[in-house]
Amino acid sequence: MTQVPSSLTNTLSHHLARAAASTPDSTAFTFVDYSQDIEGVVSTLTWGALADRVRTAAVGLRQSGAVGERVAVVAPQGLDYVVGFLASACAGAIAVPLFPPSLPGHEHKLAAVLQDAAPLFAFTTDEQRESFTDFCAARGILSGCRVVTERELEEAAAESPLTEPPLPQPEDLAYLQYTSGSTRIPSGVEITHANVCANARQALEAYDLRTGRNCTVGWLPLYHDMGLVLAVALPVVGHVPSVLMDPLAFVQQPVRWLRLLSRHPGALTAAPNFAYDYCVRRVRGEERGQLSLGSVTAMVNGSEPVKPGTLERFQEAFASAGMMRTTMRPSYGLAEATVFVCASPTGEEPAVTCFDRDELGRGTARVVEKTEERNVAELVACGRPIDQEIVIVDPATCLPRPDGHVGEIWLRGPNVGRGYWGRQEQSDAVFRAALRGGDPSAGWLRTGDLGMYHDKQLYITGRHKDLVIIDGTNHYPHDVEETVQDAHPVIRPHRVAAFAVTNGDQEGLVVVAERRRDIDAPRGLLDEVTRAVRAAVSTGHGVSVHDFVLAPPDTIPHTTSGKVARSACRQRYLAGAWAADALLQERTRDA
Repeated sequence: MTQVPSSLTNTLSHHLARAAASTPDSTAFTFVDYSQDIEGVVSTLTWGALADRVRTAAVGLRQSGAVGERVAVVAPQGLDYVVGFLASACAGAIAVPLFPPSLPGHEHKLAAVLQDAAPLFAFTTDEQRESFTDFCAARGILSGCRVVTERELEEAAAESPLTEPPLPQPEDLAYLQYTSGSTRIPSGVEITHANVCANARQALEAYDLRTGRNCTVGWLPLYHDMGLVLAVALPVVGHVPSVLMDPLAFVQQPVRWLRLLSRHPGALTAAPNFAYDYCVRRVRGEERGQLSLGSVTAMVNGSEPVKPGTLERFQEAFASAGMMRTTMRPSYGLAEATVFVCASPTGEEPAVTCFDRDELGRGTARVVEKTEERNVAELVACGRPIDQEIVIVDPATCLPRPDGHVGEIWLRGPNVGRGYWGRQEQSDAVFRAALRGGDPSAGWLRTGDLGMYHDKQLYITGRHKDLVIIDGTNHYPHDVEETVQDAHPVIRPHRVAAFAVTNGDQEGLVVVAERRRDIDAPRGLLDEVTRAVRAAVSTGHGVSVHDFVLAPPDTIPHTTSGKVARSACRQRYLAGAWAADALLQERTRDA
């Protein structure tokens, strides 16, 4: 494995300064704002202008006493966010990338993270300052936090005799990346400058990106691990331009994302699986004809299980726009490893393999042909790691498992974070695991994800904590959820949660699925959907559904990264959240 250099060249501040010195007048970051104009208003920053703004704000933060302290970044998506994050990291402070209170539906997480991180500073914009202050005051949190804007930091820097802030060291914390935390207090992963720079280099190599040839285009939120690395860290380390838009602009009109990809040749972009299906449904006819996707370098599909059907639907929908099969890059990563772990090989079509579903449930991968009579699970390969080591481990015995056998994914590499902020015991258990009989100081990261190696590529099968175990057989919830969403047209895609509950002395499978907005769920239709779901799950997975809930739209909880929050959904179900809804009083349940 390549050793990470322990020098100042392994910091975000070094890479930003290098880019600014090399091409000060070249465009570094572009933000396309659709909030006031449907065609988008373009704002740009050159490398020189970005470095100047970051340097000034960093001096202001240092003068204000932020060195070594947490600085929450609560600005809206845009160039101000980029400046605030980089200034915090380059000042020797610890950035905490978050979102403003105006993001609907996630106020509880914002409050929980702010309480956990306890930042002494919060960087925001003039427009957001009052709402953030009111948000904290209403909840009685962060009474000692100083809210600052870039303008105020400029004023502080002007009063300072310092012209350059001392540079941070590679081992210094750059930021805390908070995980989704849908049912517990969110955990902040400690990411050092060395970690994020290493991960950016790994991604640059994996997706074959080069200065002067490539760029990044994205709508993922900058407080999310993939969005932050793809749109900020990787461009700074790789010296490639970054083009940004707001996540809401994508949700409103997903064709905007594809148009930006068409306008910026050599682009790397990334999105979760559901976003590609969303484009297929929403981008139609004439809009497709205006696209040109043949110059896109890579479209990363990650942050949730990659579904073979999605790959095929997207390719079929946009082949006429130049979309090539080799452009789609199924990938795997997690916040504890900064974000990126592995991706399908450059220049190769995604590998889709059929495995015997029953054998897979027992932990063994047996390749079979896909037939109507055979119960198969189609999985998409996520390639091989770059400058990282992966081992598949029996989570109960901590012994390695051979290729072709399912186990927990353990990894180590220069990109793996230091631990969880303020959680020493949890950090030791997750970040410093040891194989049985192996070196106790090896420091393996237990990902909690299940997977296997087959034909020299990694396949992800699910999350260990989400497994539904019935009669000794493992059932992967995302697998069941895909079956359910295809069982009846009333069910909304990507709005299904499958989980286990205790039924007497046994585990029972519960499925909650949202109905389409234009359906009122009369009793006759509810019975029809329920029968279809039970039949599909029984046929496809050999298990009966203990309870099925056809829920109203937008009632299944999601994480801030857009994934279904199964644990939170299970808690809502057990609390009777849907039983109390008048539309769902006539649920059907197993006898």
